[in-house]
Amino acid sequence: MSIKRRIWALPATATVIFGIGLAVSVYFSTIAISSISTTESIDYPMLDQTKSLITDVNGLVKALQEAVSEGDKKRLEAIEQSAKNIRDNIKTMGKIPGELEISERLTKEFEGYYSPALSVARVMMELDQGDPMPLIGQMQTTLNTLQTDLTKVQENAKKQFKAGVQRSGNSVNNVLYTTIIVAAIVILTLGGVSFVVVRGIWQQLGGEPEYTRDIAAAVAGGDLSMSIETDANDNSSLLVALKEMREKLEVMVSGIKVSAETIKVASSEIASGNSDLSSRTESQANSLQETSSSMASLSDTVRQNAENAKQANHLVDIATDVAVKGGAVVNQVIGTMSEINGSSKKIVDIITVIDGIAFQTNILALNAAVEAARAGEQGRGFAVVASEVRNLAQRSAAAAKEIKTLISDSVDKVTQGSQLVDQAGQTMGEIVDSVKRVSDIMKEISAASQDQNTGIQEIGKAIEHMDEMTQQNSAMVEEAAAAAASMNTEAERLTESLAVFKLSNTVSSNSRGGFSSKPMLQLENE
Repeated sequence: MSIKRRIWALPATATVIFGIGLAVSVYFSTIAISSISTTESIDYPMLDQTKSLITDVNGLVKALQEAVSEGDKKRLEAIEQSAKNIRDNIKTMGKIPGELEISERLTKEFEGYYSPALSVARVMMELDQGDPMPLIGQMQTTLNTLQTDLTKVQENAKKQFKAGVQRSGNSVNNVLYTTIIVAAIVILTLGGVSFVVVRGIWQQLGGEPEYTRDIAAAVAGGDLSMSIETDANDNSSLLVALKEMREKLEVMVSGIKVSAETIKVASSEIASGNSDLSSRTESQANSLQETSSSMASLSDTVRQNAENAKQANHLVDIATDVAVKGGAVVNQVIGTMSEINGSSKKIVDIITVIDGIAFQTNILALNAAVEAARAGEQGRGFAVVASEVRNLAQRSAAAAKEIKTLISDSVDKVTQGSQLVDQAGQTMGEIVDSVKRVSDIMKEISAASQDQNTGIQEIGKAIEHMDEMTQQNSAMVEEAAAAAASMNTEAERLTESLAVFKLSNTVSSNSRGGFSSKPMLQLENE
């Protein structure tokens, strides 16, 4: 157990024992208070009320007898007031805890006496009519019962009151005895615990606290050469621990001195190497920056080529759309020319029919003229008409021939135009196919340029990342160089700080011959 716990054990033990004693005292005090409270609130009021009721009932009986014997009718009002007071006292008794049943019984007995007694008195005073003899027997019986019951209640109340007083006295005595016993236990326990605590603290210290304080002050001042004396059987006290600490601390300080010198030399070499590494890293960082700039320029060029290829691809798409639309228009023209050619052929056929009709009309007119000549003078008018019809038929035939000639020329030209349009349609189809092939090639060029741009951008990012890492490495190398320089400075300060320790000659000679980490490991394990 620690010294702090040992010291706290003394008041803690006293507190626990005192608390237990206090709890017991409070328990018996509570019992005493409860007993006194019961006596005060139940036993004594019950006894007092019983005495008062006996006195009031006897007074009421006497008053009724005197009123009847004297024939004083006015005293009945005072007697009625006395009866009311008795009823109130009985009700008050019923309010006492546990006495309600007695109160109800006494009320019934009192009413059983008072009602016939009052009736007998009124009859005997000639206030009422009737035979009082039956009521007198009932009155006397209930009066005896009431007085007997009141006497029993009074005796029981006296017993309860005496018992309550006895309980209160016993409880007070128990509190007194408990207080005395607790005080004795506290005194004996404190004495025993004090002996155990003082003895345990002395064993833990191993000697006088002043001697231990002087040793700690010497160690704090850097003097590790003193000799600490302990008892032969003491192997766990504070003084023994201080002795072991001084010995291990002496060995450790000696080893730290050697390590500080080694760290000083090693840190100087590390600082020199880090300086050279910093120069090479900085040169590498500059080369990476130049490479990064070149890759950025190349990336811009490739990106521009990709954009140009994309624009060319867009223009080729537009040209393809235009060529496709032109081919569609040519196909429409071919269809229209075919329709015109068909219509022209139909017109030629119609003109042929008209020419045939004109020829037949001419023949008919000729026949009509012959018939008119045969008719002589009678057919002269008809001959004139036939002549005009013949002229019209000839003119219609001539016009039909001219129209047929013109339509034939038009059909020939339309046929030639249709052939030319067919050739133009074939040419437009070849143009559309060529434009589509060019569009596919441009799309492949655009996709290749985009992939090339993406690859160059990734290469540029990788170079930028390498540049950042190189810059970070350069900064870390500089920090390492600064840390090595700081380590060298701290090693010098550590050497200067260790100079304040005074070591024994044995440890100093051992430290010059070499340093072993075994004592340090033992100290860490402990």
